[in-house]
Amino acid sequence: MSSLYDIDVTTIDGATQSLGDYRGKVLLIVNVASKCGFTPQYDGLEALFKAYGSRGFAVLGFPCDQFGNQEPGNEAEIRQFCTLNYGVSFPLFAKIEVNGAAAHPLYQLLKKAVPGILGTEAIKWNFTKFLVDREGVVPARYAPTDKPESLAPAIEALL
Repeated sequence: MSSLYDIDVTTIDGATQSLGDYRGKVLLIVNVASKCGFTPQYDGLEALFKAYGSRGFAVLGFPCDQFGNQEPGNEAEIRQFCTLNYGVSFPLFAKIEVNGAAAHPLYQLLKKAVPGILGTEAIKWNFTKFLVDREGVVPARYAPTDKPESLAPAIEALL
């Protein structure tokens, strides 16, 4: 796999989508969960999407249930939860794995591009964030504790 744009993902509605559809946009890719202490970050992610979406920015949310069974629902339940509780309008995708042998190719690429602390590639928890520039390069990885609003300067610099 040569590029982020060569990867196919499944939308929360079950359709196959190429990440090539996002070519030329600045992206914030996040593994999300509905029953996590960081779940309120949906508000901040949505605020970033609304603030910068018209300038070529998108948040892509990938539900993941690998951390403490914090995303137990199916895709319909996840979408309903995000819409009703947080007004999420940014793209959400089908549940994926981000670690281990079954890690989605997107997360294999992201983790290799920007390893975490001490060079480890593993995702430590929900709401780990990867910033992607307009050329598909991944310049930064952010911890779950990094609040979405704190990423605004880095996003603005890429827009």
